[in-house]
Amino acid sequence: MNKAITDGLELMPPPFANGLDVFSRGNGTPGTATYDTAASAAYVPADQDFGGCLELVKTDSVQRLRYTGETPILPGTYLRVRTRVKAISGNLPSVRIAGWAGGAGGAHVGGLTETGPSVALTSYGEVVEVSAIIGVGNRGGVDMVWGRQPLYGHFGLDLTGPTGGVVRIDDLVIEDITTAFLPEMLDFVDVRDYGARGNGSTDDSAAVEAADAAADGRALVFPEGVFRLDRDVTLESPARFVGRVEMPAARRLVLRRNFDFPSYAAAFGDEETGLKKALQALFNNVDHDSLDLGGRQIEIDAPIDVAAVVGSPRSFEIRRVVRNGQLKARDGAAWGVSTVTRSARYNRSSPNVLTNVASVGGIEVGARVSGQGVGREVYVRAKNAAAGTVTLSQPLYAAASTQDYGFTRFRYLLDFSGFEVLSKFLLTDIEFQLNGVASGILLAPQGKTFQVRDCVFNKPRHRGITSHASGCQNLQVDRTEFISNEQGVRSTQRQSVAINVNENDPKIRDNRFARMGISMVLAGAGNSITGNHWFQGDSFDNSPRQAGLLLTRTNCKTFITGNYIDNNIVEWSNEHDATPDQGNDFSFGALTITGNIFTANDVARSFSWLVIRPRGQGHFVQGLSVTGNVFRTLNGAIARVDRVNAADGALDMSRSRLIEFRGNTFNGVDQETVNPVTLEFTQTTPQGTWTLTPGAWLPFDGWTRTVEALTPQGRLRNSANVAQYVMPGIDVMQGAGNDQVRLQFPEATKGKVQLTVRMDRPY
Repeated sequence: MNKAITDGLELMPPPFANGLDVFSRGNGTPGTATYDTAASAAYVPADQDFGGCLELVKTDSVQRLRYTGETPILPGTYLRVRTRVKAISGNLPSVRIAGWAGGAGGAHVGGLTETGPSVALTSYGEVVEVSAIIGVGNRGGVDMVWGRQPLYGHFGLDLTGPTGGVVRIDDLVIEDITTAFLPEMLDFVDVRDYGARGNGSTDDSAAVEAADAAADGRALVFPEGVFRLDRDVTLESPARFVGRVEMPAARRLVLRRNFDFPSYAAAFGDEETGLKKALQALFNNVDHDSLDLGGRQIEIDAPIDVAAVVGSPRSFEIRRVVRNGQLKARDGAAWGVSTVTRSARYNRSSPNVLTNVASVGGIEVGARVSGQGVGREVYVRAKNAAAGTVTLSQPLYAAASTQDYGFTRFRYLLDFSGFEVLSKFLLTDIEFQLNGVASGILLAPQGKTFQVRDCVFNKPRHRGITSHASGCQNLQVDRTEFISNEQGVRSTQRQSVAINVNENDPKIRDNRFARMGISMVLAGAGNSITGNHWFQGDSFDNSPRQAGLLLTRTNCKTFITGNYIDNNIVEWSNEHDATPDQGNDFSFGALTITGNIFTANDVARSFSWLVIRPRGQGHFVQGLSVTGNVFRTLNGAIARVDRVNAADGALDMSRSRLIEFRGNTFNGVDQETVNPVTLEFTQTTPQGTWTLTPGAWLPFDGWTRTVEALTPQGRLRNSANVAQYVMPGIDVMQGAGNDQVRLQFPEATKGKVQLTVRMDRPY
């Protein structure tokens, strides 16, 4: 690029032969005296070295020569001022190129370097060339870095040193040498050419914005240096970083043309800072809905408080996506778990609040709550230090009126708890390399449709995805793998939880859970659990197992379909109910378990896959369908697939309704479970009363409440072996366990019957 050629820019001063009236003895500004009539100056037409030249007697301590023409200073343009000088007689001075920086309205721009390197004249008649380069940008080889404020300059030279010497000066040359810094073939703009200093202290925001405006589709280059930006900057041009950017935490850099993590990592010279700044821009920039991590591994030294990084707004319900990379937690003190114990009061009339809490300030929002009568996965939703209260994510089922509670705050790689509302946020194709150091994700307190898709949570220290409030509404987790950090630990001693949900309508689909403590804790309704594989076995013989899927709402409106449920329990509880005794609300119901594979190996005979654990009295089952499943054990049989854990309350079998156990396959199970069940009974000796015991076949050791059919097989005969064509009386719920059916015949009868009996009322 050469402005004299491309734009016809006039740079060259006239030769001295044209007269000395345009060469000032001062700074070159209008009104300063010229050399036109000066006794100390004369034009020499035929010097043997220079041809025409100016002969000058040095009379001042700093003898100035300035061209009075205004030479433009343009961003992106670099000028060289040069001339040749020789001493003729007298004292030998030093020579340097010099200038005067002019700004708007003809004002002098102070504080700049306005002289070039000084060259001493050491002998008479020796020709010495002096030169200096002037430009806006702070680049190597530029002698006078003027920035963007000067608009023009008056250029010439200074003679310094002793007076009395005579020198001759060749014509001044001012030339555009931008091509030495920015060849025309290159398709980028250097931010230094527009005044960026890159010194780490000067605010380069305006210079960078000016360079961006001038780039016109070309790339913007940040060379070596530290470019401080003290305000929000949005770049419309693609940017390349050799040096790095520094910004205050609250200021945003938006790279519109290359909005991806690798560019931000390069911009800030640090991966973790780059990720934070990229997230900040993602939430505050309307031009991009997604951030691509570029397949990069990003090492994280401390939990990322996403809301603090983003700043404003704290409520965000516009779709945003982060994709394609690996986030690796690097061990350090920042991941340390905080645990405090506090005394508090609990009143069931305010089921989600602890009151009279001592030292509330030391309790962290998002901490897990433990204590007597506290169900699994109860968290601190909010706190009020002035009121001495803590708001809980779930009620407590059996807490004393006053007792001690533990509050344990895990550390999450991505912590969204600082938002007020966060909806429609998606994480996809990301591996969370947690390494037993950190937990994965803490959701926002409110929000809908947070999505995790095609991700891996590798060895979470405590939790994979945690909801401490209601930001899990319609949570969607798809094709994601959770790999435990406790795989060598007994299954009953593991502490990790892959996912917990407090609200309704989660979709948990096609995921894999490898030996977590608990795979899922679902406290809401409308749960869709399909196509997953969760396995929680261990390497110990005859080992007990714990819950893999925990449902804590009685009327849970849930279907569990097409899953592979391996060495763990589907536990159905009401441990998040402050009044656990059955009242006027729905009891256990609205659960469909269809088309799953249940397997277990090396388990205790007492193991069952489906366990109902009522807290409180009066509960019953009022809508359960278990159909088309495969149950299989290896290395030892179990007694049955279903049971009731009555440690805190039993089921009222007299109220069972709408229960279906059909079409299931049982392998390695001593007692199959069917409802309604059709069994064949044979009475070999004539009896007037037949006592049939089908109860073991019924789910949860249910009662024989309903006989749907009784059909003789062949002829029933009396003691004389005469065929009988009579219908006996049928008594249900007989025996100590209400699990028998009694047939009353008019006379002693023998034979064979098929009985279809239910544990429930089918209506």
